[in-house]
Amino acid sequence: MSGRRTTRLTSDQRREQLVGIGLEMLADRSLDELSTDEVARRAGISRGLLFHYFDSKRDFYRAVVRAECDRFTAATEPDGSLEPVAWMRAFIAGFVAYVLEHRQVYLALVRGAAGSHPAVTDIVGVTRETVARRVHDGRRRLGMPDAPQAELATRAWMAFAEEAATTWPAEQPGARDELCAFIESSLVQLLGLLDRPQVLTPR
Repeated sequence: MSGRRTTRLTSDQRREQLVGIGLEMLADRSLDELSTDEVARRAGISRGLLFHYFDSKRDFYRAVVRAECDRFTAATEPDGSLEPVAWMRAFIAGFVAYVLEHRQVYLALVRGAAGSHPAVTDIVGVTRETVARRVHDGRRRLGMPDAPQAELATRAWMAFAEEAATTWPAEQPGARDELCAFIESSLVQLLGLLDRPQVLTPR
């Protein structure tokens, strides 16, 4: 008889394991393509046992998306004791680092089907609101007055920053620092236009 023992996972540990497998699989597929059969197989359990830990496929999807969104918001939360400019740069650096290191999962969840998936729309929406509040907080810390177009400018910049981070050639030397500087410059210029909009010079 073998002396080897199998470690029995607690319910919380098993849920965490299954969610982790789901996140790993999202590196090369959309949320709709996430197979609970394959998740169970990778975990070494039956599909029926997976649904002992999650009420339904929808419940499992929500747990995966919530875990990813929680990791994202935690990674982009700067130290509150930083000076205003350092705080804003820490926010941008955290955003860039997270997206570059988890690009495919980020695309699958925030930019992909999950962005409009009925099972998780609310979770993704709360995450976007959290990021928007941080941009607003950054503006407040920098002493910039509120403007009628501030909310619109914030969301426009978020879309710009997201597109830049998900398409930037990350394999090039110094890519992360260049991307941070690019996104920071875009924010400074956009916020500077809130009170002084400019148009193209007439020909």
